[in-house]
Amino acid sequence: MQTLSHRQENVVLETPFGTEKQQARGLQRAFVALRHRNFRLFWFGQLISLIGTWMQSIGQAWLVLELTHNALLLGLVGALQFLPVLLFTLFGGVLADRWPKRTVLLFTQSSAMIEAMILWILVATGMVQIWHILVLAALLGMTNSLDMPTRQAFVVEMVGREDLPNAIALNSSLFNMARIIGPAIGGLIIATLGVAPLFLLNGMSFIAVLIGLVLIDMTKLHGQDKPLALQHQDVKQGTIKSLREGLVYVFQTPSVLLIIAFVGVISLFGINFNVVLPLFATGVLHAGAAGFGFISSAFGIGSLLSALWLAWNIKKPSVQQMLVGGTVFCVAEAAFAISHLYVLSLVLIAAVGFAQIAFTAVANTTLQTVSPDHLRGRVMSVYMMVFNGTTPVGNLFTGALAAPFGASISLLVGALLSLVAAVFGWIYRKPAEKSLAEATAFDEIGE
Repeated sequence: MQTLSHRQENVVLETPFGTEKQQARGLQRAFVALRHRNFRLFWFGQLISLIGTWMQSIGQAWLVLELTHNALLLGLVGALQFLPVLLFTLFGGVLADRWPKRTVLLFTQSSAMIEAMILWILVATGMVQIWHILVLAALLGMTNSLDMPTRQAFVVEMVGREDLPNAIALNSSLFNMARIIGPAIGGLIIATLGVAPLFLLNGMSFIAVLIGLVLIDMTKLHGQDKPLALQHQDVKQGTIKSLREGLVYVFQTPSVLLIIAFVGVISLFGINFNVVLPLFATGVLHAGAAGFGFISSAFGIGSLLSALWLAWNIKKPSVQQMLVGGTVFCVAEAAFAISHLYVLSLVLIAAVGFAQIAFTAVANTTLQTVSPDHLRGRVMSVYMMVFNGTTPVGNLFTGALAAPFGASISLLVGALLSLVAAVFGWIYRKPAEKSLAEATAFDEIGE
């Protein structure tokens, strides 16, 4: 496999703020990562697939309610999709570092497609039962525990370190565009054709991803020489030792440890407002179902604008940027929790969405910038474990507080606990900033 050393990358692509990027003007600055053919193939395939995923998400929730009319089972389905991420993502990171990431993604995306098609067949034939949905949700969670760290770590191989911030921001915009488009299309399809076509369309949407992955030029991937040698050594030392190696790196690298701890606490306590948003719309703001829809849309719009702004505003990632974004997130969420004015709440939840994408995208970029190529899958697996894997626990925490104390108090407590994490982040940021500076300086010099 032909690869590029760090110095060769600089010759071809210049620096992150070099000649080619300085020539980009206006909207072109927001899309510089798409100049890489491999990333274009991956990005457009993901756009189609994520729309299908969001369509299936609302279709699955609707199907569970149709079958059971039981909110507890609805929550159980969601928990089963995230629990495997908490339990197995670390092992997924080990596999992501051992095997070519494109190969792993071909397997995970094919598995997700098969799972969607099985669900469509069960629904279309009228054979579906709730246990089918529970089993398929758990299988999808297992698939995601391998797919998530691999997909995250694959981005830098497609675009190189120079365009990594822009690529991650574009992926965030992709996710939020799909979150706006997918449910809207899905709702129309449910109203006109029923729920079954959603699962068929989601299964078919994976074809775009698979075609894109097959067409990726493996000779144009970045940073593969050293990882290949270390992968063979990693296989010999065993899975547990490989896992330990990744965890030791995380705990011994101040910038990585601070980022993961910071994001982990906020994910656990702060990014669970979706659990109580329906209660806010009805019990606090008295806006009804239509109001709930506008609140959800406002959050999505804020998130999308943040992702596009990050893609356009190309900067080197920093710990301070992440802490600023996280602090704004906590303050905006606390203000939303105590607001009783509907229009103000729309503005505040949009600010929450904007800040969430701002600090998580910077965190993601910084981790991938600092992490050595041969450990990136394991580092990103720890990140995805604390970011997505804690969802069931966080949802339970928020829901348990909301039951006796109400939605406002529940969300306010979560925001304040997250703010405590932000305060500690500011206090201990100096060693992390020094660690990041050393890592990026070493990377610029090359090995």
